[in-house]
Formats: sequence, C-alpha cells, structure tokens
Amino acid sequence: MRPSPKLRPTAWDGLVVLCVAALAVGLAVFQWRGGTSRGLTAVVSVDGEEIDRVFLEDAAGEKIYRAGAYTLTVEYAAGSARVCSSDCPTQDCVHTGAVSRGGQSVVCLPGRFILRLEGGEPDPEGVDAVLG
Repeated sequence: MRPSPKLRPTAWDGLVVLCVAALAVGLAVFQWRGGTSRGLTAVVSVDGEEIDRVFLEDAAGEKIYRAGAYTLTVEYAAGSARVCSSDCPTQDCVHTGAVSRGGQSVVCLPGRFILRLEGGEPDPEGVDAVLG
C-alpha cells in the first residue's frame, strides 16, 4: 500500500480563494448599494393593471375605486393606507387594517383589487427580501 501524498495549497488554490472572496464582496456591495430610501408609495391595481399611484408622504384623504362590481374606499394618511369601506361580500380588505411598510398589501379577492406599498424605510424586524 502506498502512503498518501502530502497535500499542500498551491498558487492556483490561492487564486480560487481570491476570486470567491472578490465575488462575495461584489455581491454584498450590489445587495447593500445605496442607503437612501425612497418615499413610501401606494400602488393600486385592478385586474392586474395599475390604475393609481399615490405618494404617502403628502397624501391625506379618501379615494373611491371601482373594482369589478364593487366599490372600495381607500383612506390615505401620511405614511399609511387602508381600505375603510367596501361592498364586497367577504370584507377581508377592510379587516386587514392600515398598512404602513413597503411590501405590505391589502387584497380584495372578489373585486380583484390590490393595494400594495413600495419603497419606504427597511423593515426594522429584519425581513431579508420581499418577492412579488
């Protein structure tokens, strides 16, 4: 039986380690680029088509939207939005309450209505990503 050869790192091993480290640093910089946040924006969609975009920093008051056979009233305030009334049968959109962070949404399934928030400050609870 032959003895096993002594394995030592070579210059090629060092090059691979440097390439992987450079790639990791580059991806980290790409992921954490910026540091400034956009203002919070409410995006309203009906049947998958965007019908309204409201910047919540200076928004106040109510808007009425038609979604299929239903009428929904959305109340906008500085930093939040909520569906305050709807004539849909399930009322899930009304019971959701106010949304105030980017990535949150209010959905009315019977009316195919979506109110989602974009931008704003990062979630202090540490959400890694929002897909959708």
